[in-house]
Amino acid sequence: MTTWVLLRGLMRESRHWGDFPAHFQQAVGAERLLCLDFPGNGQLHAEHSLTTVAAMADHCHRQLQVQGVGEPVHVLAVSLGAMVALAWADRYPDDLQRMVLINTSVAPHNPFYHRLRPANYPALIATMLFGSSEQREQLILRITSNLQMAEQAKEIIRRWTAYAQENPISVGNILRQLLAAMRFRAPPYSGKVPLLLLAGEQDKLVNATCSRKLAGLWNCSLHLHPTAGHDLPLDDAGWVIQQVVNWQVDINFAPALPPENQ
Repeated sequence: MTTWVLLRGLMRESRHWGDFPAHFQQAVGAERLLCLDFPGNGQLHAEHSLTTVAAMADHCHRQLQVQGVGEPVHVLAVSLGAMVALAWADRYPDDLQRMVLINTSVAPHNPFYHRLRPANYPALIATMLFGSSEQREQLILRITSNLQMAEQAKEIIRRWTAYAQENPISVGNILRQLLAAMRFRAPPYSGKVPLLLLAGEQDKLVNATCSRKLAGLWNCSLHLHPTAGHDLPLDDAGWVIQQVVNWQVDINFAPALPPENQ
């Protein structure tokens, strides 16, 4: 059975995927698709967020057991979720078959001013810690998306604000998740789990240079969207899905290497 696991980022929950999972599952032919929440987010909002990315990876590993998943899974992850996927592949390589990481950035390979553009610091500190639910969601949409349609943006903010009010994220949990991201250092990439990187050239939160650097270091495929922002599945879901479908075809039909080259 082909199972895909979707992981989102800081302060995000499964519902923030919108209708992306349904379209994605149909396009890639997944028999099962799991959208996991991290402790402190979504249905797990009442729990304390974990303070290390490694602990978040352990959480994902346990969730496979809870869900009765016995075979290796494919993972698509955004931002903080991508960090968790890297730790997961390092700690439990037999859990994962493939990874698609979107707009990720990691120490020590990417400098802090590329991992989080300095122009965002004042608004993030003020709004995340002291703003209302609606103000937080307005800021998140503004810095993670390049959607141009005002009415569409208003509807997204309304929906996201409702999520935040139904499953409120405490300031303490925001700080714990930020701490986890700041403390994370990428483990060596072994290449055992095939990897595709996707990034938005116009990402206002994380510099696309980060993905370029990682693709060079890890010798993996990278595709750049010319106009999308940080939340690529929101800005252009169809493009993301097509990149994954194309990559699956490439992987499935790649010629096997002779034993001495494997």
